Amino acid sequence: MTNFSGALPAPTSLQQPAAIRTERAEPPPTTPDLDALVQEIIARVADKWTMLALEVLTEHGRLRFTRLAELVSGVSQKMLTKTLRQMEQDGLVTRTVYPVIPPRVEYELTEMGLSLSAAFCGVWVWAEQYQQAIEGARRAFAQRSGSVPVQGAASSGG
Repeated sequence: MTNFSGALPAPTSLQQPAAIRTERAEPPPTTPDLDALVQEIIARVADKWTMLALEVLTEHGRLRFTRLAELVSGVSQKMLTKTLRQMEQDGLVTRTVYPVIPPRVEYELTEMGLSLSAAFCGVWVWAEQYQQAIEGARRAFAQRSGSVPVQGAASSGG
């Protein structure tokens, strides 16, 4: 990585940890079908509501729809229903309907959903590790560009 003068910057604590700075092996060959599936799955599961539903179900286990809606802050009933149906279609959650009045519906992560949650847990770990670096980069960019810094959880100073 070079700065605008062409010189290499001095190493900082914001750069990758030594464990990550290794040569990467050549990835295994893929097929067009696998590539398409990976892109489709990323598009489906990397959205805000799926990520939050995964997190809540991982932390709390089996939940009724109403409790899940309470714990996934800010989601509408319609969006949560759509998200859970998509997750069920992809095999990430099981939906159990109990024949009682009023109807009781519970959702629980499948083994595949739990493994996906574990994979995405890395995003939270990464965000926690680099929170200050991201906030600093956003402030520096705003200062250089004369723009307003990005506002959000990562830049609210929490």
